[in-house]
Amino acid sequence: MFKYGYIIVPAIIIGFLSRLSMLKVDYRQYPSYPQGVFSHLTLGIIASALGSVAVPAIVSNEFSAFTFLALAAQQFRDVRSMERQSLDNIEPTELVQRGTAYIEDIAKAFEARNYVTMLVSLITSITIYLISKFNVSIVYSVAGGIIIGGIAFFLLNRSISRQNIEEIADVKPATISFNGATLRINDIPIMNVGLEASREIYLRNGIAVEIIPYDENGITTLSNIGQRQAIVHNAAILLGLRKDVDEPDFAPIARRNSHTGSVVMVIVALEPDVECLVEAVKKTLVLESAKRKPLQTYIGRKAAD
Repeated sequence: MFKYGYIIVPAIIIGFLSRLSMLKVDYRQYPSYPQGVFSHLTLGIIASALGSVAVPAIVSNEFSAFTFLALAAQQFRDVRSMERQSLDNIEPTELVQRGTAYIEDIAKAFEARNYVTMLVSLITSITIYLISKFNVSIVYSVAGGIIIGGIAFFLLNRSISRQNIEEIADVKPATISFNGATLRINDIPIMNVGLEASREIYLRNGIAVEIIPYDENGITTLSNIGQRQAIVHNAAILLGLRKDVDEPDFAPIARRNSHTGSVVMVIVALEPDVECLVEAVKKTLVLESAKRKPLQTYIGRKAAD
């Protein structure tokens, strides 16, 4: 196996770099830094190593080594379970919870990224080996493998990328008003706010938006409760929240207009900038478990007409 070092080493490096580029610690702070990042980078090294040794193992008739790929698939499924359990454990500590749909989406994303890492490393090693069979120097073989590996990463990463809300709906500022004790957003009843002091805070510091789907696909996607909870959580993280555990009046909420399919959302934010709220909602991911496409069916298209 050592004589295939010119295949294994570049494949591991490209695979690891692909995992590194997909690992981002942003405002969501998940994975956490540095412990969560270290764990995922370690898994990235393992995934790239497994992908890189597959070709040398087959060429060397070491078929037992090739079975590690099947073992890796099982381990990466365990990664999904681990991420889900970790997020479930910390969910009660959130002022605005992510919701089970968002947690499942995060867990599936981490599993898929390990598969991408392994495939990029595997494709790189296959390319290097095939080019070297044409009596091409090692330098050109490795260069070709790196180029093809980079292209493979771009295509695979693009294939698992997710949409944002702005791709399925328009987001516009909305008006907050009260009809007695009933909070209304663009004249859509939201909830009852009994305390007059709380109503004054809503009128002074509250901001709201209306999310208007472009088509039936967007209407069905936004009807998912998990998708709306993800939007609310994302907005609360970015804008801050004027709420503590004993202030249920100020919990951000998203309600669906059952007549049009649009969704209105209100939040009492620490930074009450409605334009920032619009951008926060637009940049929220469309959850894989919430995404629906009825317009791709005959019945859905006929009903929409």
